[in-house]
Amino acid sequence: MDPGLQRLQEAIAAAIRGLSQEQMAWHLPGKWSTAEVLEHLFLSYSGTVKGCERCLQAGKPLADSPTLPQRLRVAVVVSGGYMPRGQKAPERTRPKGTSPEVVVAEIGAKIAAMDELIAQCEARHGKRTPLMNHPVLGPMTGPQWRGFHCVHGRHHLKQILRMRGRMPAL
Repeated sequence: MDPGLQRLQEAIAAAIRGLSQEQMAWHLPGKWSTAEVLEHLFLSYSGTVKGCERCLQAGKPLADSPTLPQRLRVAVVVSGGYMPRGQKAPERTRPKGTSPEVVVAEIGAKIAAMDELIAQCEARHGKRTPLMNHPVLGPMTGPQWRGFHCVHGRHHLKQILRMRGRMPAL
């Protein structure tokens, strides 16, 4: 497995270790709970899995040619490690109420499956070929997809850790 995604998988497990169901559901007014943040991450990994599966089934990359603004956005997020705050999540990655038990049980395996499918796409099309379009950033290569998920995951892990620090004794 990609070392960055492996660290992400371990960091997610550590961030939620020991949380009760009540703590997973707790949130500040107008903010997502830990369970909802995890579901959002899970849905983003699921979307990448589906995109890779489509790419493999089509036998070709499904990405457009990246524009200069898209290249700059990818560079800021992936290379710069900066996830802009306040960006609204794409509809398909917004929490829908999936059971936290299901998400917690499956999120690690989803990361591993995503990494494997990205590797299959890279083996078929090359590591420098944009594979598919991200809904906000645009076309990305396999290494860029991994980098995005690492930066995105760390962004949300910071939120979870801040929430843990603010949770009342439940």
